[in-house]
Amino acid sequence: MEKKHQFTGRDLRKLIIPLVMESLLNMTIGMADTIMVASCGEAAVSAVSLVDTVSLLFIQVFSAFATGGAVVISQYLGKGDKDMARKSAANLLYITFAISMLLSLFLLPLRRGMIGKVFGSITPEVRTYTDQYFVPVIISYPFLALFSCLTATSRSEGNSARTMAVAFLMNAINICGNAVLIYIFGMGPQGAGIASLASRIAGFFAMYFLMRKKTEELSTSGMLGTPFSSMLAKKILRIALPSGIEGATFQFGKIMVQSLIASLGTSAIAINAVTNNYNAYANIAGNGINLALITIIGQCRGNNNFRDISYYTRLLVLLNILSTFILSVPLYIATPSFIALYGLEAGSIETAIPICRLCLISCTLLWSFAFTLPNTLKAVGDVKFILFTSISSMWIFRVMLSFILIKFFGFGVDGVWYSMYADWIFRGTLYMIRYKSGRWKAKKVI
Repeated sequence: MEKKHQFTGRDLRKLIIPLVMESLLNMTIGMADTIMVASCGEAAVSAVSLVDTVSLLFIQVFSAFATGGAVVISQYLGKGDKDMARKSAANLLYITFAISMLLSLFLLPLRRGMIGKVFGSITPEVRTYTDQYFVPVIISYPFLALFSCLTATSRSEGNSARTMAVAFLMNAINICGNAVLIYIFGMGPQGAGIASLASRIAGFFAMYFLMRKKTEELSTSGMLGTPFSSMLAKKILRIALPSGIEGATFQFGKIMVQSLIASLGTSAIAINAVTNNYNAYANIAGNGINLALITIIGQCRGNNNFRDISYYTRLLVLLNILSTFILSVPLYIATPSFIALYGLEAGSIETAIPICRLCLISCTLLWSFAFTLPNTLKAVGDVKFILFTSISSMWIFRVMLSFILIKFFGFGVDGVWYSMYADWIFRGTLYMIRYKSGRWKAKKVI
């Protein structure tokens, strides 16, 4: 592989391993919030879960813009045009900052009404906690959005070790902040929100200053003096808008499902929150591989290297399946002990265990085809097909099937997860058919 392909084995390890570690650190932040807030009771866990569900809708938008920028930047780097890559990175920052600021200013006065309309059946205690947690989270959006752009830019030039180091810093700030604000000052979910805000501010500034070296391919030094380019903005938005609509629609569907779960009571909300958080650990390596795939395939497409696009897609999908299996085995065995850490009541723990274990099996068999394979299509610019597939699959299976299973067949939280697996099978099948057809080879971004 050292001589035959665009990336050497060392290049792949240097890119993927830090991204996997970064994914682990990001998961630990979510776990720390949930476990530490659990000391305040199930209502607090439910509140954090509900806000995080809504918040992920907007984080998906930021991630979509970062992905759009990463595809454009990677393709320019693959083509050997570093000047255009740097200008693309600057324009990515401009677009993302403007959108994230407008979003935060729009959400702050409307947050209570939004939570009330989306989760109308929640208890007054949960409602109070959601508002306390939501305010600092909303304020953190511009910092998180800019941080996402900088990490995407750093990954595009192959430097993922830096993003891992900053993720470690953010993790430490978040956990220490939670410990002080929740355990010492008794601030509950509000303390968790403030700790998240502090970690995101620190993450943005750390990335910005670490990338200021003039020897950097995409140095932030002087980047803000780069003029705005409507041409580059269009290229970024060509990927970002469909990806953003896909991600936002996907998350909006999850919010509707979360509202359905809320109708089952506080315990159901807490079970779903813990199951989501716990099973995300099975996808730690997969998330890192997915991020690396954007850079690898993007640079190969910029160089018109279709042979390596096929090679790396097969390699990384197989690596994803193998790594998920390796992580899932010990998690499956340790499920009862692990779930007990979240502070749920005995009945809730008993319900959560089989849901978690089935999800581990499904992640191993299905997840890579549903969420790794489309990153190849995204990196070459085939975003409209992903948009169509994601939206149709979400509404048919995750939303409609969940509603049918719960309202007409009497399922509990497990009905939502069965619907999710049907969604994975459907979208994974369509992505495989699209990839095998080769129609994505005609797509161009730059």
